[in-house]
Amino acid sequence: MTAAPPPEELADAATLKALAHPLRRRILAELRRGPASATTLATALGHNTGGTSYHLRELARHGFVEEDPALGRGKERWWRVRERDPRTPPAGELSADTVKLLTTIRNAQLAEDVDAWERYQQERGKGREEHEWADAVEFSRGSLTLTRAELTQFFDDYMALLKRYRRAPRETPQEARRILLRFIAFPDVPPAPNAD
Repeated sequence: MTAAPPPEELADAATLKALAHPLRRRILAELRRGPASATTLATALGHNTGGTSYHLRELARHGFVEEDPALGRGKERWWRVRERDPRTPPAGELSADTVKLLTTIRNAQLAEDVDAWERYQQERGKGREEHEWADAVEFSRGSLTLTRAELTQFFDDYMALLKRYRRAPRETPQEARRILLRFIAFPDVPPAPNAD
C-alpha cells in the first residue's frame, strides 16, 4: 500500500472558493476516475477547452490537481488529482463567511453522493453491473454516545483504516474497482414536537 499524505488543514477562504465552483467539482470528479487533458474534460463535461483549461489552472493553483508529465505530449497537458488529506478546523475557529462556504461545499458533496448512489442503482437495475459487483454495497447505519474527544478519536481511527488500504495505480490489481466511501458523523438533534 502507498503512504498517504499527512493531514492538511483547509481554512483559507480562497482555497475553499476554488473547491466550491460547480464546474471545478465536476472536473475533480472526472479526474478521480483517471488523468485527463483539458480537451478530454471539455468533451466529457460538455464545455469548451478554454474553460476547462482555466479551471484546471485554478485547481492547480490551490493544490487540488497537478500535471501528469508522463502523459503530456507537446503542448497538450494532462492532469491528475493531487493526493491530499484535507481537513477543516472546527467551525468555531472560522469566520461566519467561511462556515457558510464550507456548508455550501458539504451540501454539494452530499448531493453528488446521492447522484452517485442513484447511478449505481440504475446500472444495477438494468443488469449492467458485473455480477460479482452487483451487490457490492457495504452499508451500515448506527449511532454511538461519545464525548467530543472520543468522536475526534473515532474519526482519526477511521482515517487510519482508510489510509491503510490506499495504493498507487501501478499497484492496483486489474480486477479492482474504484469504491466510493463516505463518512459523516454529527450530533442527533431531536425533531421539534408537533404543535397540534
